[in-house]
Amino acid sequence: MIGSGAGHAQALAKAGPLGQQEEIKAVPRIDLDAIAQTNATGYPAPHADIVAGRWVRRLGPASDLSDFGVSHVVLKPGAASSNRHWHEDEDEFVVMLAGEAMLVEEAGRTLLRAGDMAAFPKGEPNGHHLVNESDADCAFLAFGRPPTGDCHYADIDLRWSSGQYRHKDGSGF
Repeated sequence: MIGSGAGHAQALAKAGPLGQQEEIKAVPRIDLDAIAQTNATGYPAPHADIVAGRWVRRLGPASDLSDFGVSHVVLKPGAASSNRHWHEDEDEFVVMLAGEAMLVEEAGRTLLRAGDMAAFPKGEPNGHHLVNESDADCAFLAFGRPPTGDCHYADIDLRWSSGQYRHKDGSGF
């Protein structure tokens, strides 16, 4: 049969009046080198040292994503992704791209390698972070969104609340 198949059906579905095609926007390839890489942190001293070797590229703003964020993260040897934490209202998901990192969470330690994934559901008090304990860089993608609720830090006197870092007793830095 002439003109059969999924491709033909999709073309017909996109056809406008009198067979005119609607414009289909191409999905752009993301060029990592074109996105600024930063190791800035909002953590107050002395809690910032653990992430000094963390380099982040925010892919969401560069690709016009608005419902969730995606970051390309490189950890230098000895660096951590964050202080061990959990969010009341933000799901997090990571995909290892290269190298290896140790996932440290309430249940213990798990080595993650390229292709491995981990999920951290919102509201679950499972303090977690990734630590590069190897001699080479590792890279991963982190998916989430800016939290609007509190973030709890399992091992240190720190809490994110009302848009700022505070001590666990609520006092400011």
